[in-house]
Amino acid sequence: MPHGAMGISPRQFAELQRRLAGPARGSAPGAAAKPAAPVYRTILGIDPSLRGTGWGVLAVDDRQPRAIAHGTVVCPKSWPRSRCLLAIAESLRDVLRDHPAEVCAIEGLFFAQNLQTAIIMGEARGAALATVAGSGIPIFEIPPASVKQAIVGHGGAQKFSVAKMVQRMTGLAELPAPDAADALAVALAYLGESGRFSTRPPKPL
Repeated sequence: MPHGAMGISPRQFAELQRRLAGPARGSAPGAAAKPAAPVYRTILGIDPSLRGTGWGVLAVDDRQPRAIAHGTVVCPKSWPRSRCLLAIAESLRDVLRDHPAEVCAIEGLFFAQNLQTAIIMGEARGAALATVAGSGIPIFEIPPASVKQAIVGHGGAQKFSVAKMVQRMTGLAELPAPDAADALAVALAYLGESGRFSTRPPKPL
């Protein structure tokens, strides 16, 4: 080796080659390769609430998504909260058994000025999350405003407008009940936000 020359290790040589090669064709300089998102064919959407937790299952194919099942876990006002939470957990466990989903999308918490309301909503959401997590499928959160924006086009849409658009988008013959429609809307919003070119992927839980 000539005087004053410095040797480089194989690792340093490989790094130098990588830098000289530049970014991959079609990618921006310095941009890391984005891993391909998993493709899920069956999505469970959940709109949690103590008295009426909506749920809906979408089947996704090459055409429009289809609603293959939907419903509402109805808990009368006379029931104590503990009984409602049990009903939510047991009902969703039955849904997952009868309609095995590959992924779950759940509506995020909305801003509640009443602390007691926020606590009750959080309990219902926790019962749903614990049940779905027990099945082992991934869970993602969609903000309420993002759901309405994805389905109707603005975040202040009324429940009837959401239900009508859900009916049209999923090919349902009849208008779904409000809470079930909201759950299907959550699943549809997840489907849109998890697309290849989405700029705001859903938040995993």
